Amino acid sequence: MTIDNSNSSNSARACQECGFDSFDGTRLFYRYWPGVGASARRALVLFHRGHEHGGRVAHLVDELALPEFSFFAWDARGLGRSAGERGYAESMATLVKDMDAFIAHIGATYAIAPGELAVIAQSVGAVVAAAWVHDYAPAIRALVLASPAFKVKLYVPLARPGLALLQALRGKFFVNSYVKAKYLTHDPARIASYDADPLITRPIAVNILLGLYQTGERVVADAGAITVPTQLLISGADWVVQHGPQHAFFERLGSTVKEKHVLDGFYHDTLGELDRAKAVDLARAFIMRQFAAPASIPSLLDADKRGLTKAEFDRISLPPASAAARAYWAMSRFWIGVGARLSEGLRLGETTGFDSGSTLDYVYRNKAAGVPLLGKLIDRIYLDSVGWRGIRVRKLHLERLIASAIGRLEAARTPVRIVDIAAGHGRYILEALAPQQQRVEQILLRDYSQLNVDGGARLIASMGMGARARFVLGDAFDRASLASLTPRPTLAVVSGLYELFPDNALIRTSLAGLAEAVDEGGYLVYTGQPWHPQLELIARSLTSHRQGQAWVMRRRTQGEMDQLVADAGFQKVDQFTDEWGIFTVSLARRSAAAH
Repeated sequence: MTIDNSNSSNSARACQECGFDSFDGTRLFYRYWPGVGASARRALVLFHRGHEHGGRVAHLVDELALPEFSFFAWDARGLGRSAGERGYAESMATLVKDMDAFIAHIGATYAIAPGELAVIAQSVGAVVAAAWVHDYAPAIRALVLASPAFKVKLYVPLARPGLALLQALRGKFFVNSYVKAKYLTHDPARIASYDADPLITRPIAVNILLGLYQTGERVVADAGAITVPTQLLISGADWVVQHGPQHAFFERLGSTVKEKHVLDGFYHDTLGELDRAKAVDLARAFIMRQFAAPASIPSLLDADKRGLTKAEFDRISLPPASAAARAYWAMSRFWIGVGARLSEGLRLGETTGFDSGSTLDYVYRNKAAGVPLLGKLIDRIYLDSVGWRGIRVRKLHLERLIASAIGRLEAARTPVRIVDIAAGHGRYILEALAPQQQRVEQILLRDYSQLNVDGGARLIASMGMGARARFVLGDAFDRASLASLTPRPTLAVVSGLYELFPDNALIRTSLAGLAEAVDEGGYLVYTGQPWHPQLELIARSLTSHRQGQAWVMRRRTQGEMDQLVADAGFQKVDQFTDEWGIFTVSLARRSAAAH
């Protein structure tokens, strides 16, 4: 951390100018205002609008009048004084992961736990914050969203599909913001400072603009997964974003504590309006109420019996209600059957199950095969479906967190002994470990299927890893079998398994066995599937490995998955999510006695 005690924010409180390295090494700038008193351990983290930077929300440090709170305000990647190409990030998921890294940095550097922290975010920053709370399930105390840009108003007809087409043809390119300061606020001083601010970046990469729409739609659709106490402030005369998605988000919120306020006459810069004291007072009161009450995190351990994803699972488990819907899905299954005669991937899915280890191995290899021309084209379309793209990103995230766990074990001078309890053919973990196998004492792969064990054994031999790796039959839900693993693993991996089973009792049994097998200080890498845009298509059209049954999944929110892991005695320390929000990979440390 670098510190400059200059007061660049014009706040009456002393501001320190700092920086941290995000998850990929990109240096991000932030401002820090310490709370009054050496024991101050509560914080508010401010997230600015798109195009802007943390200095544009620095006025809130004084206006919120909470001297006992520390304040933090970053400049997002590619904006303000942070590193990165101006107006660009690889994806919206990159910005969300940056936020996760920022909160982790605050915790590690200033000893402020998530439960002592609240977030206030505006516009694009509010979408990033909402996506972070949805995707990463942090146990923060409160969330205030001001005019979240879930759906930006694009006044040019067909602008969104047109931009998507141009992006497909041209690749990375930028568009300039059409928004003028006079449409953001009625405050003459704010208008003048906006027009004169050299740190404002008007261009925005089209991939981020389109990703903002996609992320907003996903978060609004699945707002029921958010359980953090949330306040929504809506500007009544907003020229920039649409109101409908904001109201829909609020109605669907899963938070037991939530409130919504529509501020008549306010333009988009809700917390920078001329009459902003109304909004600031509402935010302050909400935050103080949340900190005055005990932190309340609803238990999700029985979410398989009731709640959002259970209702969704029950609905897609039943036949479609209407004749038209039944005919539609019957036609879908018919065409998949036709495609299976031409496409190797579809044929393999029909034969072994679309969730089988064989299918997964084929998806990882990502080489279209089938009848020349038409069959290969169908196979390429199949392999490029959003779910399979997400699976391949999950593989990269697995490799990253497995490497991270190995590094942590080495730093603690702990031998690296790895077990994967349901490895399929083992391709993802063997490819992850091949470059660093000299650092690993033992690799034990297990699977319930002899077909997978045989395929994995051949892969081990072909990769020359037989000295350290072996593949055996094993039941991932046999607690005693897992608990008796010898020698005791220091890193356990569970990938793509728990997502296939709706019952939490099975998952808890498996995790309990791993908690008995892995000593305190060891690690667990686990995957989740908190969202999927094709959940009904999969349930209605695809078969699973279980004797041709329909592949019906009950997704688990990240909060539910993390609670199951924590209940077994593991504490999450890191996580990655793909840009579509479908698959997560998390790293947890064994910390407490198993239940």
